[in-house]
Parts: sequence; C-alpha cells; structure tokens
Amino acid sequence: MIKYSYTFKVLKKDIDFNGHVSNITYLSWMIDAATRHSKSVGFGYEECLKLGGTWVAKSHNIEYKKPAFENDELQMETWVEEIGKILSIRRYVLTRPLDNALICEGKTEWVFVDSKRFRPMKIPSMIIEGFEKAQAD
Repeated sequence: MIKYSYTFKVLKKDIDFNGHVSNITYLSWMIDAATRHSKSVGFGYEECLKLGGTWVAKSHNIEYKKPAFENDELQMETWVEEIGKILSIRRYVLTRPLDNALICEGKTEWVFVDSKRFRPMKIPSMIIEGFEKAQAD
C-alpha cells in the first residue's frame, strides 16, 4: 500500500531525562501520523464525526531500534496495512535520513466506533474507498 510520509525536527520538549526522545513522544508521533494521513485522504476527525464515528486505539506496539535526539530531522512513514469491517491495522516506520538509521517501527489497531455510544460500528465504505483511492493515486 502507498505510504504517507513527512519530515520533522525533534524539539527540546520531546527529550526525556535520559537525553533522548521520550517513549511517550513516539506514541504521540504515531497518533499524529495516523491523523495526518486520514486527513490527507479526506477523512480527518471532523469528517468522521459527520459520518457518526471516530477512531479509537485497540492496541499500540512500538519497537525501538535506535535513539533519536534533539534537533534530529526524522522521517515518519505510515500506511494502512489492512482495513476490515470495524478494524484497521496501521504501520509506522520512523527513520533518520541523515544516516539512514531506523529509529523505530510501530503498529496500531484502530477500531471505528459510534461517536455517541462508543460501540464498534462498521467502517463507512466511503472511508475505505478514500484510503483505497489514495493507494491507487
């Protein structure tokens, strides 16, 4: 599937007491990547709410490979690996282009839920088609 990617710089606020990027920050970056990608295909938070739903995380997995530091320029890549009736599996790869270092890999299982009752609901076909269209472009 087609990947969505962007680059960004590690900020001072991203650094923990060990002098490298905080574990919490990596999770935040993954959520941001998913949000950006969804918005880029026309189904950001507001658009999903108009369809009566929203995404919630079922599970997150992050495998750390190398540390990242303040002022590093990083590249985030994300893509939808699989999308079913109510669940979507999204992958992430974070690299440092300067030295081609693999910083981390991640996976999130996202469940589409009714935004009022927070019960799983079928992913609207237009959302699925939005990701498929983006993959075909």
